Amino acid sequence: MTVVDRSGPREWVDNAVRLIDADSQRSADTHLLRYPLPVGWNVALYLKDESTHITGSLKHRLARSLFLYAICNGWVHEGTTIVEASSGSTAVSEAYFAKLLGLDFVAVMPASTSPQKIALIEAQGGRCHFVDSSGEIYAEAARLAANTDGHYMDQFTHAERATDWRGNNNIAESIFHQLSSELHPIPDWIVVGAGTGGTSATIGRYIRYRRHHTRLAVVDPENSAFFGGYQTGNREHETGMASRIEGIGRPRVEPSFIGQVVDRMIQVPDAASVAAARHASVVLGRRVGGSTGTNLWGAFGLIADMLATGQGGSVVTLLCDGGDRYAGTYFDDGWVRGQGMDLVGPTAILNEFVESGTWLG
Repeated sequence: MTVVDRSGPREWVDNAVRLIDADSQRSADTHLLRYPLPVGWNVALYLKDESTHITGSLKHRLARSLFLYAICNGWVHEGTTIVEASSGSTAVSEAYFAKLLGLDFVAVMPASTSPQKIALIEAQGGRCHFVDSSGEIYAEAARLAANTDGHYMDQFTHAERATDWRGNNNIAESIFHQLSSELHPIPDWIVVGAGTGGTSATIGRYIRYRRHHTRLAVVDPENSAFFGGYQTGNREHETGMASRIEGIGRPRVEPSFIGQVVDRMIQVPDAASVAAARHASVVLGRRVGGSTGTNLWGAFGLIADMLATGQGGSVVTLLCDGGDRYAGTYFDDGWVRGQGMDLVGPTAILNEFVESGTWLG
């Protein structure tokens, strides 16, 4: 009998999982905020506030899942260098977990990435590796991981499978649990954006698994390929352009985007996303990011449809991250003008919605 035995000590793996679980236990679940709407509308809007994670965004959940997935698959062990293709919130969160486990972390990103983003990643102990264009980040991340005998985390492939979509306190289960004592505990709509597609896949699958009547809407910014791919059914659809709304939108349809669990897609102009982010920041008394603005633009339109038919109920969307990190972009009038965005029209639509419940978007 011939035997190949690759078993070895699991002390590092056991401790790594323990560290990640302990980190999760130290963190309370994120809040579900009720967004102010007129009482007479009989429609409640809720924001799942993911900005309260220790790394400040929705991507904290994804990074935790990706690390557990990679460790339990045997891909990551003591001394493994973690590499990711990201210049944004995912890199910040993955850098945090790598540091927690004593691992080196490298984020591959375009050379044009803003100093503010680089500083956030480096503050969590990560290192930034630059390429000339955004289209090079995937291949370069894979190459760098191979050359360092490391692991390419590849969020865009693994996001939809790293999270247990049936439960285990994923974001969908958390939302429905927190709504359980509300007047309309089963939402009519959940509205999310897509960056990797992992969040929409988790929520869409969970809705079906639990047999809820809830429908899933995915909002997509300008330049992103998800809307066109969904519209045409072409998973190879590409735009070749980067999204200006950070955290969502991609130049290609990513492998983790599962369009079959999406009930409706809504394309949102970037000016509308920025106007809605500013509008919500005034209402909530604190700044929210551009992707939250995209989410709210889609949610407001769905609520207006409900009002037009006399339907009561609830809608849930995500507050993806705080807006302070975008002080030099979405909240800077000079930057907005430089991008060719005119906020006058979208702002008028938002004001009309608040006044009458009518949606002209």
